[in-house]
Amino acid sequence: MKIGVCGIACEKCPTMRKGKCPNGPEGCRPKENRMCAIATCAFRKGVNLCFECPEFPCETTKSGPISYGYCLFISGKDFEDQS
Repeated sequence: MKIGVCGIACEKCPTMRKGKCPNGPEGCRPKENRMCAIATCAFRKGVNLCFECPEFPCETTKSGPISYGYCLFISGKDFEDQS
């Protein structure tokens, strides 16, 4: 199973399922990508996966495809903010 830069399994990505992934079957990787703000952001910040970034989750993350609430949950920041 390939995991895209956003953290979603490529075969579940809406863009991939429509056959519109700019990387084809390789899936999203960190690089300039006009169709994926997350891939572009990761490339510019030098991380392989969005959640490796110290700023995760951020405004770019809100664009999806993973729900922002889930991103907060896996980052642990939702719990830190409520302490």
